[in-house]
Amino acid sequence: MILNDVKIKKITIGGINNPTFSVIGSKNKLYTLKIKVNGKYYELSDDIRNGREYVENLLNKDIKIVNFHNIISIPSKTKKVDLYVQFNGVEELICTKNTNLFLRVLHRLYYTFILIYAKIKIFFIKTCRFFKRVFQFRNLLNKKNNIEGIRLNYFDPLYECDYRKWLRKCNSRIEYKKLKYNPLISVIVPVYNVDEKYLRECIESVLSQSYTNYELILVDDCSTNKKTINTLKIYQNNPNIKVIYRKKNGHISEATNTGIENASGEYISLLDNDDTLDKDALYFVVLALNSNKKIDMIYSDEDKLNGENYCFPHFKPDYSPDTLYTVNYICHFTTLRTSIVKKIGGFRSGYNGAQDYDLFLRFTEQTKNIYHIPRVLYHWRMIESSTASNGNNKDYAYVAGKKAIEDSLMRRKINANVNLLTNVGMYDVQYLYNKEPKISIIIPTKDRSDLVDKCLKSIYEKTNYKNYEIIVINNNSIEEKTFKLLNTYKKNKKNFNYYDLNCEFNYSYINNEAVKKASGDFIVLLNNDIEIISNNWLAKMVGYASQKHIGCVGVKLLYPNNTVQHCGVILGCGGIASHAFLNSNKEEYGYFSRLVGTYDYSAVTAACLMIEKKKYNQVGGLDENLKVAYNDVDLNMKTLKEGYYNVCIPTVMAYHHESVSRGNDFDEKNKSRFISEMKYMINKWGEKILYDDFYNKNLSIYYPFYLDKNRSIIYENKK
Repeated sequence: MILNDVKIKKITIGGINNPTFSVIGSKNKLYTLKIKVNGKYYELSDDIRNGREYVENLLNKDIKIVNFHNIISIPSKTKKVDLYVQFNGVEELICTKNTNLFLRVLHRLYYTFILIYAKIKIFFIKTCRFFKRVFQFRNLLNKKNNIEGIRLNYFDPLYECDYRKWLRKCNSRIEYKKLKYNPLISVIVPVYNVDEKYLRECIESVLSQSYTNYELILVDDCSTNKKTINTLKIYQNNPNIKVIYRKKNGHISEATNTGIENASGEYISLLDNDDTLDKDALYFVVLALNSNKKIDMIYSDEDKLNGENYCFPHFKPDYSPDTLYTVNYICHFTTLRTSIVKKIGGFRSGYNGAQDYDLFLRFTEQTKNIYHIPRVLYHWRMIESSTASNGNNKDYAYVAGKKAIEDSLMRRKINANVNLLTNVGMYDVQYLYNKEPKISIIIPTKDRSDLVDKCLKSIYEKTNYKNYEIIVINNNSIEEKTFKLLNTYKKNKKNFNYYDLNCEFNYSYINNEAVKKASGDFIVLLNNDIEIISNNWLAKMVGYASQKHIGCVGVKLLYPNNTVQHCGVILGCGGIASHAFLNSNKEEYGYFSRLVGTYDYSAVTAACLMIEKKKYNQVGGLDENLKVAYNDVDLNMKTLKEGYYNVCIPTVMAYHHESVSRGNDFDEKNKSRFISEMKYMINKWGEKILYDDFYNKNLSIYYPFYLDKNRSIIYENKK
C-alpha cells in the first residue's frame, strides 16, 4: 500500500472569507498529493517553504522520503476536504477533514493570540538587547537562558552562554586520519613580561597537540619580569622547544623575526604568548596540507578566552581580498610557508599592533594558494590590556593598519584613499580615477510612474557623479501619466532616454536588450522602486567595479522603515539563496560589523548592482531562462566562476520598496514559475548553490549568522 510511505503530522483549514487547506508531513518524493473539494480535484504543488530541504531533496537522488508543507486555497462554502495520494495511477484516500465557518473563526482567534504573544516576545528581546548594549548588563542578562536564545532553533554566537551551550551540544569527537605528509611546523611565540599562568597555558596548549612533528620557538624579548624568565627556563630543556633570549628589546616584530630566523620548519605558525591553541590545531593544518601540498597560507576560525570560558567566536569566510582591505579578518590561527615569509622579509618594524596585518597583505601578494579551515582552532585571551578585550586599548594599531593598507595599494599601483571607520576598527577604501568613466543606469518599468519619478528624482538630486546616463526600458506600460513622465524627463535631461520594449515580462531579456543600447563602460542594474540616499553612490561603486578582480558590486538597501532589505546574499541559505541581515535595524553593526564595512559576498542583488560592461558581456549577461527570480544570483555565480569577486558596500545606501510593481513569488499565480526557476538553478549549478565560500559552514543555513541548535561543528576537509 502506498499509504505506508505517507505520514501526516498536521492538517489545518484556516481563513474566514478565503479559507486555505494546509497539510504538513512526509511522503515518497515520487508520490502526488491531491485534495477533493465539492467533487473537484486539486493537485498540491511542490513544497518550497523549506527551500533548503527542497533543494537538497532534488539534488540527492538517493533520498526517497521527503517532508512537505502544502497550502492551497479552497472555496469559502467548503464543508469537507478529502486528501488523496496518487502513484502510478493508483489512488488512495489518506483522510477527510471537515470544516465550517465557526471552526475557522476559532482557528483565527487562536493564531491571533499566538501572533500577539510573538510580538510581545520580540519587543522584550529588543528591549533587553538595548539595555545590554547601553548599560553593558552582560552578566545580568546571561545568568539564565539568554534573551536571544528564545528563538527555538538557534543560538546567537555573540552571546557567551549561547556559544557555550552550542559547544556543549554540538561538539563531537574527531576521527583522526592517517597523514602521509607530515611536515615540520615551527610554532613561533614572541614573549615579553607575560603573566606566568598565561604563558604556561600557552606553552602547554602546544605541547598537548595531537600532531607531534612540530617545534616550539619561544623568543624572549628582554623580559624584566623574573617569573616570565623562570617559566621559560623550566621549559627550555624540552626537546620540542627552543628558547631564545634576545639581548635587545625589539618589540613583537623583531622578536618574531628572530624566531623565523631560527625556524627549521617548512611552515611557521604564529601564536601570542598569552593565547592558546585547540589541541587539534596543527592536526587540521596538516590535514589540509595533505589534501593539497601547494597551499602556502592556512587560517582558521577563532574565539575569545574570557577567564575559563570561550566566547565571541569569529566564523570566517574563505579568502576574501576586499574583506582583508576592510579588516584583518584572517588574524588567528595562521600558518605560513616559511620560504615565502623569508622572501618578503618577515615582519616589518613601524607597524606595531598591525604587524601581522601588514605581513598578511604582503604575503597574499605573493600567492593565491590560501586555505581556510572552518573550525575554531585559536583562543584569543581577553585581558585588560588586550585588543581582544577592547580594541581601543591599541589605537596606534589602527593607524599602523591604515599604513599597511596604503602600502599594499601603492605596491599594487592602485590609486585610493583609506579612511578609518569610527567605532568598529575597520577601514574604508575609496578607489580613485583620473577621469570619470561613463556609467549607464538601466531601469526597467511597467507603469508605476510615482515610483519611477521618485527613483529618477533621487538620482538627479543626490548624485554628485557627473558622467552617467539613464536608460528606462518601458515594458508594457499603458497609463498615460507614465508616458507623460518619461517624455518630460527626456525633454529636460540630456542624459536621459527611454525605449519601449513591449513583450512578456522577462527581467533578464529586458536588461540584456538595454545593455546593448548602453554607451557606458559600466552598467548599473536598478529597480524602479529604488530611492537613492548616498550622494557618492556611483563614485564609490565604480571605484570597486573598475578593479580588475571585482565582478558585481552591491550596496546596502533599506526598507522605508529603516530596516535592512539587503546587505549581501548567501548561497544555499534557506534554499537557493537568501539576503543577509534581513529586517535588521539600519544602525546595527551585524556579525563582525558586516553591516558597516565592505565584505566579499557570493552574490549581491540586482535591485542595485554595478558591473563593468565588458565583464557583463564576458559572462553572457543575465540568463534569459530566468525571467524573474534568481537571475541576479546566477549572474554573480557566473562572475565567481570566471575568477572575479563580488562585493557589498554598506557605506552606500538606498531605499528599496521591494518589488511592489511585480508581486510576491509565493502568490499562487507566481508559484509555478518560481518553482521552475528554482529547478533551473539546481540543474545548472548543482551542489555549488548549497555551499557559500564567503559564509561559514558552522553558521546556520536557515537563520544567517546564527548557530543551529541541532547542527554539529564542521570538522571534515571541505574541498
